[in-house]
Amino acid sequence: MTGRTFLITGVGQGLGRAFAEAALAAGHRVFGTIRSQEDRARFDTLAPGLAKAFILDVSDHAAVTQVVAAIEQESGGIDVLINNAGYGHEGVLEESPLDAMRRQFDVNVFGLVAVIKAVLPGMRVRRRGHIINLSSMAGLVAFPGIAYYTASKFAVEAISEVLSLEVRDFGVRVTAVAPGSFRTNWAGSSLVRTERSIPDYDGLFDPVREARSRKSGRQVGDPAKAARAVMAIIGSETPPVHLVLGRDALRQVRGRLKALLDELDAWEAVSLSTEHDE
Repeated sequence: MTGRTFLITGVGQGLGRAFAEAALAAGHRVFGTIRSQEDRARFDTLAPGLAKAFILDVSDHAAVTQVVAAIEQESGGIDVLINNAGYGHEGVLEESPLDAMRRQFDVNVFGLVAVIKAVLPGMRVRRRGHIINLSSMAGLVAFPGIAYYTASKFAVEAISEVLSLEVRDFGVRVTAVAPGSFRTNWAGSSLVRTERSIPDYDGLFDPVREARSRKSGRQVGDPAKAARAVMAIIGSETPPVHLVLGRDALRQVRGRLKALLDELDAWEAVSLSTEHDE
């Protein structure tokens, strides 16, 4: 795996920056999207001639099309797309305004799909490529207090799985990467929080919010190691459709799958009772 062209969204910090640095260290060319001129200038100095950033809000779909077209023209084709741009919304569903959910989906889902739709035609024509969509363990396991974020990441998992079936005959691979708790700013200043307003939820949610704030910056996951794991699947001939990263994520996902199987078994008779009598 040498000399590939990457497009990575959200390279200003966190996992996106770690992915970019790992790809550059391996000798790949990286086009990144970023939100400020200052961050853009810093990114371009990471590896002169190999690193280049574009200012982009992925929820601006017209701008997405323009940026991807510019990258395709300059590079000759994008080999790897890492859809990393996104953010988290924290808040009890009943307390959280619908506009907050629309914004969450505009970035985490519609923005992600807009980038895929801009990049995919070139990959399909060239009959090669790898699309990696950043999900979360919250895309496979439900947690109280982050309904909008969880819903957006469940959507990313489903979109990735369907897309993998649609494009596999074109030599294009798709992977949804679901990290657990990594030492990024996700739970810090990047997290959008809805103010509390309904006391009935105090006992359930206040401890969750407080624990998340305490752990921010001390999570066990290492972004650099996450980047190495992603580089490994890009080099694989048979990359996974779903990749879970982190001990905490593995534990949570396995627990959820067991609970789902147990529930299916418990209600099997009801499930099978709905067919026509022939």
